[in-house]
Parts: sequence; structure tokens; C-alpha cells
Amino acid sequence: MRTGLFVGLLAALLSLSAPAFAGATFEAVRQNGYVRCGVTSGVAGMARPDSRGRWIGLHADICRAIAAASLGDAEKVRFVPLTAQSRFTALQSGEVDVLVYITALTLSRDATLGLSQVVPYFYTGQGFLVRRSLNVSRATELDGATVCATQGSVIERNLADFAQRSRIRLTTIAYDTQPNVIAAFLSGRCDAISNDMISLSANRLSASDPDAFVLLPDLIAKEPQGALVRNGDAEWAVLVRWSVFALIQAEEFGLTQETVEATRASTTDPEIRRFLGLSENVGAGFGIRDDWAFQIVRQVGDYGTLYDRHVGIHGLGLDRGLNRLWNKGGLLMSWLWQ
Repeated sequence: MRTGLFVGLLAALLSLSAPAFAGATFEAVRQNGYVRCGVTSGVAGMARPDSRGRWIGLHADICRAIAAASLGDAEKVRFVPLTAQSRFTALQSGEVDVLVYITALTLSRDATLGLSQVVPYFYTGQGFLVRRSLNVSRATELDGATVCATQGSVIERNLADFAQRSRIRLTTIAYDTQPNVIAAFLSGRCDAISNDMISLSANRLSASDPDAFVLLPDLIAKEPQGALVRNGDAEWAVLVRWSVFALIQAEEFGLTQETVEATRASTTDPEIRRFLGLSENVGAGFGIRDDWAFQIVRQVGDYGTLYDRHVGIHGLGLDRGLNRLWNKGGLLMSWLWQ
């Protein structure tokens, strides 16, 4: 009887310490040898191919961080460009493993799509880009205007809510893709376009005459954006979440792509040692190598550097605002690394 109790207790203890099961998506990623990452069809600052065909932008680098964590190689990722209409179907059907897109995190999407919104990585809001010749300075002055927007997105509902709340009349013209929205706006089909501020900033800068357009200061809706995975695969969701957290935590620790190797060789800080995989076997629960967070920073970088490169001073020129770290007046915060 004592032997039976001992065996049962030992089995229970072993089950508590065993690595978490990787889940169907992670197993598929391992078998394929790459992460299939759903991204936009091409938005400056977020995800688009450069002149050599290499995908660049904040979203592209988040995809690389997930690949670095899961497979040890940031370049083991395949970018799958999607439209606003096809993005959720592509993830639901298994065409992609993760969606890193300009996607607002909403209640209806969390409740009805069969997808999990696992982590926010960018905070913005919906606004308007108008022609300077329209001579308006506030969104409430758009009474009677036509607004081009992406079909099948939350943008249309936000426009309707704003018009009702402000007691103005807006006519929304929806197009299937963002490039078609821009083309319609530039051809004079509509008075304004509405989208998140990152997209509008990219649209303005890519125009032949950026000074001909004005980004209105009003935000008609808040828009936290984040990564999505399929429901029922909690292990993959956790790995995606902590891949984003690794970028954020690296900035908080002051670790960069250029300094992380030297820091790893010399640091005595227990938190940083744990983060870099030098103690406590932090990768065991995922079934991945202990230095997975180190690999993210070494191969991809930290959040602050990526923001400056793609969205901030070296990219679109947007102030970080809410995308600052929590200890610098922003909303970005990693969960505890322990």
C-alpha cells in the first residue's frame, strides 16, 4: 500500500514538472520548418516588401521574433499577405499560423471568430486623412462628406457611431483592399479616408505630394492592435504572447541587438540572467531552448529600437505616445519574467 502511494505521489510530481505539450500549431510549425505569418498586403511601417523583396516593418519583425523563439531562427518565417476580408478566414482555415496584422482587438472578434486575441503590441486610434483643399481642421467639420474605408473592418462601424454621436452625416464607400481605398481617395472618389493613424500616416507619406493632405488630430475610436491565433491551442498562444513580451522586456532591461551578447557574457543581474536563459530553465515549459528570449534580441532586437526604425524617428515619424514603456508614461508592459 505504501509502495502504491509513493508511486502515485511520484507520478503526480513528475506531471507538475513536465514541459507543457507544444500543441498542434507548434507541432505543425516544427514539421514545416517555418512560421506562416499573416500580414497586411503592404503598409509602410508595419509590413511590406522592400526593393529586394525582404519584408520590413514592425509586424514583420514581430513575426521574426516568433520564429526566433519557436525555431531558433528569425528568418524561418513565411509572410502571407492578406486582405482585411481574408485575414480571419486564413487563420481559421490553417493557411497561416498566426495573424500579425493591423487588427483592432474587439469584444465581437473575441466572442465569435473562434480565434484568440493573445497580446496587444501597438496602441493607436482611428482618425481621418483629408485633402488640404477641403479646408477642414476637425473631424466634426466633415458633415456631408464621403469617406473611403476598408470593407469588412471595424472602421465602418466606428464611422457610423461617430456620425451618430456627433450628429453629422457621413457617407461611407467601402473597398475590398487598402490599396483600392487609397486609389479611390487619390482619384477624388471620396473627401477623406478613415483608418488607424499608423496607416493614415503611411498613406500621406507615400503620396506624390504629402503636403496636399492633412491628418486631422481627432481620434474617433481607440484601437489596441494585437496578434491572433486559433482557439484551442493555448500553448501556441502563450508562445506568441511571450515572444512579444520578450521584445518589450528587452527594452526595459536596456538590451539591444548590439549589446545583448556582451551583457549575457558578463551580467550578474538575476532578472536579466533569467531572461537570457542563463538560469531557471525558462524555455522548458514551451519545449524550446532556454535562450529563446536571447535569440529574439540577438536576431531581431528590442521593441524601442524596432519602433524607432519603422514607425518613429527613422520611419514614419510618429511619436511613441501610448506605445512607450509603462515606466515612461505609456501602456507597454511585459508580464513578470519569473
